[in-house]
Amino acid sequence: MRLQWCRSLAAADFPRDDYEALRQRVEQATPFNRLGWLQGAEGALSPGQDLHVLLGWDGPRLVLCLPLLDCRERRAGLPFRVVRHLGYPLADRIALLIDAGQQAALDEVLQCIRRDLPHALLQLSELPAEPTQRAPYEAWAQASWFAERRPSCRAPVHQIGEDDRREPSGDLRYKLRKARRRCEEIGARVVRVCPDASSAPALIEAIAEVEQRSWKGDEGVGIFSGAQRRHWMDQALRGLAAENCLRVVLLEHEGRVISYRLGLFDQGRLYDYNLAFLPEYAALGAGRMLLDEWLRWGLEEGWQWLDASRVRLRGSNHQLHERQTGEVEHLRWSFYSRRPSGLALGLAYGAWRQLKPHLQRWRQAAPSAEPSP
Repeated sequence: MRLQWCRSLAAADFPRDDYEALRQRVEQATPFNRLGWLQGAEGALSPGQDLHVLLGWDGPRLVLCLPLLDCRERRAGLPFRVVRHLGYPLADRIALLIDAGQQAALDEVLQCIRRDLPHALLQLSELPAEPTQRAPYEAWAQASWFAERRPSCRAPVHQIGEDDRREPSGDLRYKLRKARRRCEEIGARVVRVCPDASSAPALIEAIAEVEQRSWKGDEGVGIFSGAQRRHWMDQALRGLAAENCLRVVLLEHEGRVISYRLGLFDQGRLYDYNLAFLPEYAALGAGRMLLDEWLRWGLEEGWQWLDASRVRLRGSNHQLHERQTGEVEHLRWSFYSRRPSGLALGLAYGAWRQLKPHLQRWRQAAPSAEPSP
């Protein structure tokens, strides 16, 4: 494999067509591997964050592309150089874009990254956990001073089938009927939108306004929260719309959007990426109704999977749990280098792992402080 660095995904000499051909050959690729999404992420980089794109060639054929984010992060108050896959932390699931027949070259790839981007930690988040996809990361773990593989998410998924044409039973049926009745009472209606490059900006503006007025906007945790994330989403969602990968179901009342679900569509799978609603309409319970609309849409167009994209590792309240037929586990791989900074960071993390259970037990056993009389 001939390795080459490129400084931008938007550069004139970046091999866009070769990249797209490689992405299509990698079965595990997701919308977050699409060039439109990654270019949006690149356009929203903060000062101090640098992009380095590692390309691998087998003759004239592109067989590897790793867009890597190089930055400094503080751990225990000290700055360490960390390398991540571009898209962190808003990309829910990525695949390492490398041709299946190129596994033998991965040691050389890691050596190139360490030589040209000297770092303490190389961390890849939200990678699928299927055993057939672990070989590249296990090879890197063996070449690291210390490495860790840990689950970061177990996202519920639902295989869309003929059973979804029937009304669900039990408590879910009651909740759906209640939501539909309340929406009918105020005259709210569900609208499906499949935007293109020209219609996407107005749609993004409308749903961003809903999120900003929701609890996500109040707490600053939404995908549109802050100038950096807003710029990222504007560019990335426009890029995905241009590639026919953006789907949105809206709930409208008197001509304005009051709730929505945003999805990213790729290879027969709809990734349920974001949900928001105006607080004054919270009692409608529209979330399940819009999720049900995904299923109806999928039945009409032949989608195969509805995917929650990402949820909390513990205590998830995603509404797809009520329908799931399976789950996709995401792993976070951490590779600590043999540089002094990597040794120090790995030792500190190992010590924290040993200490944390004792701290948790101490906190649980400690009596609660009684208020003074």
